[in-house]
Amino acid sequence: MDSRITIVDHPLVQHKLTLMRDRDQPTAYFRQLLRETALLLAYEVTRDLPLETKRIETPIEAMDAPVLSGKKLCFVSVLRAGNGLLEGMLDLLPSARVGHVGLYRAPETLEAVECYYKVPQDIGERLVIVVDPMLATANSGIAAVDRLKQGGARRIKFVCLLAAPEGVAAFTAAHPDVHLYTAAVDRQLNEHGYILPGLGDAGNQHQSAKREDRCDLRLGGERAVHEPSAYPA
Repeated sequence: MDSRITIVDHPLVQHKLTLMRDRDQPTAYFRQLLRETALLLAYEVTRDLPLETKRIETPIEAMDAPVLSGKKLCFVSVLRAGNGLLEGMLDLLPSARVGHVGLYRAPETLEAVECYYKVPQDIGERLVIVVDPMLATANSGIAAVDRLKQGGARRIKFVCLLAAPEGVAAFTAAHPDVHLYTAAVDRQLNEHGYILPGLGDAGNQHQSAKREDRCDLRLGGERAVHEPSAYPA
């Protein structure tokens, strides 16, 4: 496996992922599982955060204790699908800064088109963790990271729930400096660009769409066909 990719194979992550794959899983339970899994993924992606010592007083005596150093990191959600992962990660790091990149796929060209962008002004001074549940073709992920780099981001990690080999290859070729974290790399894409065996559309399930309709509504995912007016400014 490429050293730029980390597959989070913790038993709890794999167990929850299996439950999310089940097509008969109720939407409410899927949301809960996604949030819990996102927290576990956040634990893995932040394991190398820098520390410094701080003098504190315990109930017994003074000590030099470790605390996070530097500016607070920034989570950037690829809208709208990324919000399901974002919520769970904020459970672990509630004081993190938050940004959003909104993308839709142009029906004529299938290229990712930006329709919203808002991040902290000092994004270049922060670790940026981009979240999007599905890395299928990777077009949206690549476009999001492109935009963040244009905005000044220098330290970026990318977190997804599932990836396809085709998406991993495209993403690492486009951004070899961005480490990729995922719970699993599945077998392949089908002719429509969906991950196999996959779990359908995580973004739509989080937004309460019916599971049989979820592949038609993706905004910020791999098959978005929305017009910009459908996205809040």
